[in-house]
Amino acid sequence: MLLRVHKILCCLLAGEYEYQDPKSPEEIVNVVFIDKAGRRIPIKGKIGDNILYLAHRHGIELEGACEASLACSTCHVYVHQDYTDRLTEPQEKEEDLLDMAPGLKQNSRLGCQITLTKDMEGIELTLPQITRNFYVDGHTPQPH
Repeated sequence: MLLRVHKILCCLLAGEYEYQDPKSPEEIVNVVFIDKAGRRIPIKGKIGDNILYLAHRHGIELEGACEASLACSTCHVYVHQDYTDRLTEPQEKEEDLLDMAPGLKQNSRLGCQITLTKDMEGIELTLPQITRNFYVDGHTPQPH
């Protein structure tokens, strides 16, 4: 299954995979985004989805100014404590960028660095109240 997902991912442009529906119920990974107003937004993702692009597909206001090139912290999310140990360890570059994110917490991660696996079923990701970018407050990000 993982090899099949890898073969699909290598042939698509960034973010295209997340715009495809799951091929089977076994691929579905339910995700809950909690927006800045505290609204819970349930989303059906799939194994291999990148959180940043999945959020864009479903209109979640997760900016991602660098388009997942690991050059900013605008896709900063808080991962529910029950799921932090299920994620891969952050790379040093991600940790460096998180150090610049406003509102940094122990459970902070960059959404562009989270790829869904089946053991993340039900993961809850909370959007921080603010991000740091060149836009003025109140800007609503659009998918790139």
